Amino acid sequence: MTETINQIILLAPPLLLALTIHEFCHGYVAYKLGDPTAKLAGRLTLNPLSHLDPIGTIAFFFIKIGWAKPVPVNPNYFKNPRRDMLWVALAGPISNLLLAIISAIAAKTLWAIAPSLPATALIKAIVIPLNGMLVASVWINLVLCIFNFIPIPPLDGSKIVAGLLPRDLAIAYEKVEKYGFVILILLAFSGLLSKAIVPIIRFANGLLLS
Repeated sequence: MTETINQIILLAPPLLLALTIHEFCHGYVAYKLGDPTAKLAGRLTLNPLSHLDPIGTIAFFFIKIGWAKPVPVNPNYFKNPRRDMLWVALAGPISNLLLAIISAIAAKTLWAIAPSLPATALIKAIVIPLNGMLVASVWINLVLCIFNFIPIPPLDGSKIVAGLLPRDLAIAYEKVEKYGFVILILLAFSGLLSKAIVPIIRFANGLLLS
């Protein structure tokens, strides 16, 4: 029980930050492209409580895949809906990739300066949890980045693909969205999803933290 509580304490801050930044970036890019929907809905904020999906947050601790409440976007406000939705979709996973890189740089910096710090109980109480959070942040953000690039509706990857496909094919492709969540759940619980993306995540994690 103690180990579980410690794990939650270490994972919660980087997970909340990763999910919040992901959704904020979706809304911010949409807003800059002319869509005020997220702003009017109170979602253009860095307050984690505005973005959390309880089931998606809990799922992360059990199946290592999580999600937040999608930021509302209305493509009717865009000058070029298909192109602009592509940019909005890209904003989330790219923000997680950047957070993973920043977290890795911070972790390596901490590793470099830690030996020169005084070995007091206070320093250890700060450095050890901070190191755990930074390392966890790299993994969490890579998970969110790579998971969201999967081209299954309603994940960001599907919107990116739809923006690249010819219009007729994109319309047909988007019809899969009503089955997308069920497909993802089946893939997650069957273990196929993990087999597909975990090797990529491990490779990227090792690359960033090596």
